[in-house]
Amino acid sequence: MAKEFKAFLVEEKDGKYIRSVKTRNTDNLPAGEVLIRVQYSSLNYKDALSTTGAKGITPKYPHTPGIDAAGIVEECSSDKFNIGDKVVVTGYDFGMGTDGGFGQYVRVPDEWPVLLPEGLSLKESMMIGTAGLTAGMSILKLTEQVKPADGTIAVSGATGGVGSLSVAILAKLGYTVAAISGKKQEEDYLKKLGAKEIISRDEFGVKEARPFLKSRFAGGIDAVGGVILDNMIKSTQALGVVTCCGNAASPVLDLTVFPFILKGVSLIGIDSQKCPKNIRNIVWAKLAKDWKPDNLDQVCVEKSMDDLSACVDEMMAGKHRGRVIVNLDK
Repeated sequence: MAKEFKAFLVEEKDGKYIRSVKTRNTDNLPAGEVLIRVQYSSLNYKDALSTTGAKGITPKYPHTPGIDAAGIVEECSSDKFNIGDKVVVTGYDFGMGTDGGFGQYVRVPDEWPVLLPEGLSLKESMMIGTAGLTAGMSILKLTEQVKPADGTIAVSGATGGVGSLSVAILAKLGYTVAAISGKKQEEDYLKKLGAKEIISRDEFGVKEARPFLKSRFAGGIDAVGGVILDNMIKSTQALGVVTCCGNAASPVLDLTVFPFILKGVSLIGIDSQKCPKNIRNIVWAKLAKDWKPDNLDQVCVEKSMDDLSACVDEMMAGKHRGRVIVNLDK
């Protein structure tokens, strides 16, 4: 039976993109085997871009963004889930071309959800969300080759979702973390997450023509791209590992092959959107237990659907930090 629900809707009118909370009907949701009553979502940079008409992310409007969702299965036409299962949905086309988690109901293919791992509440899973999954995938790759005794790990975009959670998880695992940030006012926040050193983005983001810089790091997690990633790679010691997952600064990598062929530095790309389900399950299990940050509440702020538009503006203006959790019942 069809159900009415509230959703944060973005509509295109005369070349402008209008945001509002509206009543929708589950009959209008896309096809899929699983109907989920969403309790929590979170705000990510892709969501913010979707609200501004970024057609590379969302080709058609009206649209409900939200690339994260956590809730309870109400209907399932396959045998993969039971009514009442608690599930998390991230990645694939969710919240991009398909209506996402900023609505109280979503309908998705049965390949998309994962069962909520033991040790996490639905709210905590969205405190982590796609940002935490991306951080976790980065840390999974980095920790395979770099150990805490090897040296400092650099984290760029450190006040953002991926960066904040990377700092917190790495610190919990015993790594020494250097946080790269352009927000001097957030130094106390980063130190509370576990960063031992704060590096100014203005200092570290200066383009260097030299193929190498002084070896400062055993590895790095980059969430911004551009010159920051160039310099992180150039500053990584022999056999170090750098992961990259963002291009907010620039998608261009402008450096020689020397760090890779003369020092054995590894650069590993992270794609949480198309990540295979078995890897998702591994990372989510770790995030629910040994990798679960002790200070999630310091990383997150809870908002309602009515607050979302202002939160988007803040994120697009570069004033955002940490994670915005959306309570769909608030």
